[in-house]
Amino acid sequence: MTKKSLRPATLLVHQGTDRDPFTGASTVPIYQASTYHHPGGRSTRYDYARGGNPSREQVEETVALLEGGIRGFAFASGMSATGSALSLLKSGDHLIVPEDLYGGTYRYLTAILPNQGIEVSFVDQTDLSAVEAAIRKESRAIFLETPSNPRFRIADIRAISRLARERGLLTFLDNTFMTPLLQRPLELGIDVVIHSATKFLGGHSDLLAGVVTVREEDLARRLKLFQNAFGAVLSPFDSFLLTRGIKTLKVRLEAAQAGAGILAERLREHPAVSRVYYPGLADFPARDLHFRQASGPGAVLSFELRGKSRLTPFLEAIELPIIAPSLGGVETILTHCWSMSHAAVPVPVKQKLGIGENLLRLSVGIEDPEDLWDDLDRALG
Repeated sequence: MTKKSLRPATLLVHQGTDRDPFTGASTVPIYQASTYHHPGGRSTRYDYARGGNPSREQVEETVALLEGGIRGFAFASGMSATGSALSLLKSGDHLIVPEDLYGGTYRYLTAILPNQGIEVSFVDQTDLSAVEAAIRKESRAIFLETPSNPRFRIADIRAISRLARERGLLTFLDNTFMTPLLQRPLELGIDVVIHSATKFLGGHSDLLAGVVTVREEDLARRLKLFQNAFGAVLSPFDSFLLTRGIKTLKVRLEAAQAGAGILAERLREHPAVSRVYYPGLADFPARDLHFRQASGPGAVLSFELRGKSRLTPFLEAIELPIIAPSLGGVETILTHCWSMSHAAVPVPVKQKLGIGENLLRLSVGIEDPEDLWDDLDRALG
């Protein structure tokens, strides 16, 4: 039996290495070492912790197995993972990205990449013809986020991947919302998959981490060079926390997704709510496309209050969810997109994209959904 033949629930528990090869311990220990002995002055498998660490390698191997990649890389945060993945581009290149995406990614694309000589075009990626029209001779890659954050726009992964291959472009996809359990981008043609592992993979709101996996050896070689040279690697202790969090991903995600479905249906019917964005709803506009490339709707939804005047009373009355700019934890997290997750996006851009001050994102945790609904219903008034 090989690890690649294991079903997801088993792979999550046994991972790349399910016991310490040196002692037989039931988990790979926290190898809190910055450097390693070279017997007789000769290098062994490990030289310096920036280049490799057994605790970090456990995470990296596991992520590659989960996504079906040939190699994984673990970084100090989701944004360091995104920035490191985009190191595959160089000055003079052109990158096509979605209009609707995480605010931290927007900040990196607009404040950092242009200073590196990389031009970025924001495109409605739900329109394949618009993506194709944005390609020019300097174009080198397409970056996707689907479902998008926070309005759940759905891009056709297979179609965009096929277009990219025809035009010789790399494809990157942020798979944080779906996780490898619900969406497998490499199997759909994507070259590089990115996760903010702070979110569902870690699952307990107690670490910062980012992971990347790739489908081709040349990409793996180039990313390994950058990871070692740049050094934004995941620490041994956070690697241990991430490994532990991954073990319970399936049971956490199943419970949270079930709760999200219940809450989305009820929020849609509430008189204080004008709109709900969630792929699991029967009338979700791109539901069929989403379920052609993903096996579930996920545990995150967004909803708009009916009028901005309801926002402050609601945020002051709600009790169970943490009000914070994150998602994917065992606890339910409520995010005010305008001022938190998308604070870096300029006001005119938010308004153009329909990210209003009355838009809220709800990452449903593993609490009893009836308790969550009682709290939401009371706070909505």
